[in-house]
Amino acid sequence: DDGIMPQTVESINHAKAAGIPIIVAINKMDKPTANPERIKQQLTEYELVPEEWGGETIICPISAKTGMGIENLLEMVTLTAEMRELKANPNRAAHGAVIEARLDKSRGPVATLLVQNGTLRQGDIIIAGTAVGRVRAMMDYRGNKVTQAGPSVPVEIMGMGEVPGAGDDFHAVADERMARELVEQRKAELKNATTGAAKSKVSLEELFSQIQAGEMKDLNVIVKADVQGSAEAVKASLEKISNEEVRVRVIHCAVGAINESDVMLAATSNAIIVGFNVRPDKNAAESAGRNKVDMRMYRVIYDAINEIEAAMKGMLAPKFKEVALGEAEVRQVYKISNVGVVAGCYVTEGKVMRNAQIRLVRDGIVIHEGVMSSLQRFKDSVKEVARGYECGIGIEKYSDIKEGDIIEAFEMQQIEV
Repeated sequence: DDGIMPQTVESINHAKAAGIPIIVAINKMDKPTANPERIKQQLTEYELVPEEWGGETIICPISAKTGMGIENLLEMVTLTAEMRELKANPNRAAHGAVIEARLDKSRGPVATLLVQNGTLRQGDIIIAGTAVGRVRAMMDYRGNKVTQAGPSVPVEIMGMGEVPGAGDDFHAVADERMARELVEQRKAELKNATTGAAKSKVSLEELFSQIQAGEMKDLNVIVKADVQGSAEAVKASLEKISNEEVRVRVIHCAVGAINESDVMLAATSNAIIVGFNVRPDKNAAESAGRNKVDMRMYRVIYDAINEIEAAMKGMLAPKFKEVALGEAEVRQVYKISNVGVVAGCYVTEGKVMRNAQIRLVRDGIVIHEGVMSSLQRFKDSVKEVARGYECGIGIEKYSDIKEGDIIEAFEMQQIEV
């Protein structure tokens, strides 16, 4: 019922540029408002004509919720692979692509790999971009431990020395010393290609006036995201929106929560910080306030692009601003019949209000945004709980809560423009 979205168009363009066949899955067919014919009509605007209309594009109506059409979709994928004679040799050293990568607080660098040829085994030495390491553990898509993965098998691995880049090719190699020398060489080349830091200080609100005054030639941006793929996608998208007056330069791009060193880098290089699905830790937030560093948090990549584009054109006029109300730390998690999961919390900052919007943060990464289903003190339902008190919080239609999570309460206030 959403129709063709900007990310759909982007996917179509990527597939066409790579010269690969496109199979379209039209999801949410279980909804009464589903209109597949409208989608088919929109697809023709991008030269994707359905088979039933005389074209070559396979279109599969499906419902991820009910499972309708999934078997047919898998058959179409298999048929397309057979028609194109896509084959691989499992009896050779593995190579493939890094699909995603992130820094896990307890497990270190974690990478999701897709083996495209050969067989990847536990204990193999692999090199991916500027990262090298030995495969210490492998998990399949269900989270089960495996010892090997053949062609077309995605696995999550641990053991890399650092977080590889999403999209990097990986190769299993025999000589670890040679692999490390190659990585050092690649790092040196990357360092030489990187230009120096910039000179001008800015916030999005002041950007247009500085451009008009001729003071702003470069807009420096620091990108922090929850996973490497998102970080690189945000970086690439922001760098594309440069114009004649100002050039967007991403001077640092990494995964994980926004920390104090990010704020210090932003302060010294006069950059703004763009956070995608991440939050600043307490020290970073305080440091940003002292150093007047502009931090912007987003959950949708197009919101980030649109807001910075608007700022560059002098049309940035946000209608709402987020006002932090309080924070609570999850001390214990209870499963109560007929109620669901309730988080036993201790309010550490401000106050938590029943009608506030909430954000669940784990290790600096935004896990969920939503609203409370309940707020209680002992057995009483209450409207708010102040700092220093314990309470029980239920999150509407969400149950993946763990001890140590932080629940941030906030409200959106309208700004007088």
